[in-house]
Amino acid sequence: MSDAAAPAPNPPGGPAGGPAYADRLQRAAVEAADSGLAGLIVTPGPDLEWLTGYRPPPTERLTVLLIAPGERPRLLVPALERPDAERAPAAGSLSVTGWSDGQDPYAALAPLLGPKSRYGVSDNAWALHLLGLQRACPEVAYGAFSEVMPMLRAVKDAYEVERLAAAGAAADAAYEDVSGLQFEGRQEREVAADLARLLLEHGHSQVDFTIVGSGPNGANPHHEAGERVIELGDMVVMDFGGLKDGYGSDTTRTVHVGTPTAEERKVHDVVREAQQAAFEAVRPGVACQEVDRVARQVIRAAGFGEYFIHRTGHGIGVTTHEPPYLVEGEHLPLVPGMCFSIEPGIYLPGRFGVRIEDIVVCTESGGRRLNNTAHGMRVVA
Repeated sequence: MSDAAAPAPNPPGGPAGGPAYADRLQRAAVEAADSGLAGLIVTPGPDLEWLTGYRPPPTERLTVLLIAPGERPRLLVPALERPDAERAPAAGSLSVTGWSDGQDPYAALAPLLGPKSRYGVSDNAWALHLLGLQRACPEVAYGAFSEVMPMLRAVKDAYEVERLAAAGAAADAAYEDVSGLQFEGRQEREVAADLARLLLEHGHSQVDFTIVGSGPNGANPHHEAGERVIELGDMVVMDFGGLKDGYGSDTTRTVHVGTPTAEERKVHDVVREAQQAAFEAVRPGVACQEVDRVARQVIRAAGFGEYFIHRTGHGIGVTTHEPPYLVEGEHLPLVPGMCFSIEPGIYLPGRFGVRIEDIVVCTESGGRRLNNTAHGMRVVA
């Protein structure tokens, strides 16, 4: 989907054994220390679930996982949710403590934080909770994970890569199926509904987005599928994905209703060439921005530079957008196990757009695509 520090070794684990939560917790503590942090404050959301397998209900009551180097991770939860927390997959590696309604949870957490120290905080922590911590611990400093520890979830182990590959294969199957359906004469939102249904039929538990931009709507990268009726001669950009077994899919293909014009073929070919060139640039040690530059150079050389209006890619894992980001100014080097989209596009205002997107994993020898449907222009009815 468009917009649009050196890691620790990959933790062990595999599809049969499932996530290695104890190793993830240890890895997080080591990376926190290496980043000069006193510890990590992890609130409900993707970070907490990735580290512990625990997914509490999103409420105003404070739930916090505190990870400090050299100490047993502590999970502070509302007392009424403690039984569920103690059954979390990582519970054996945690000290679980409850707080009761009427108590000040921030005062309960404050003694566990080092004075005049700095902690990393989950990007999606509620302002309510961060402000509460700041009042209780005014001498403690905080930094968002994406700034102080961007690599925490960026490098995937074998288990995660296989989950992402399975999600990509399911999205590919949905694309193959939807391409055989009728486009002409139907509203964009009807095709989007087909995509959502097909993602679920192919094993997704959650559909996060189904972008269908036909004709001039395709020039809006994040167009929301609407009532426009798809016509003969339209380019149609389809960008869709969700979660399968807890890991994300995100792919884009651009199809054409009926025979395309020479100009439409040219634009599509330029995007395809840019996507291929960026894929071939993937290898360990290459800066993230270099992949963006390679794709952008192909499009610029063809005369469409001003119409490529977003970054080339974003990381993906238990969330659709996460580090690393393939964008100018991002100097982080690619590392084996990093998974990210490569999705250049050209958007001609008022006319049409083209985007081609695959999820790619960096390996020791280069890139491996996790989406494998054909990149050539597909003609649909």
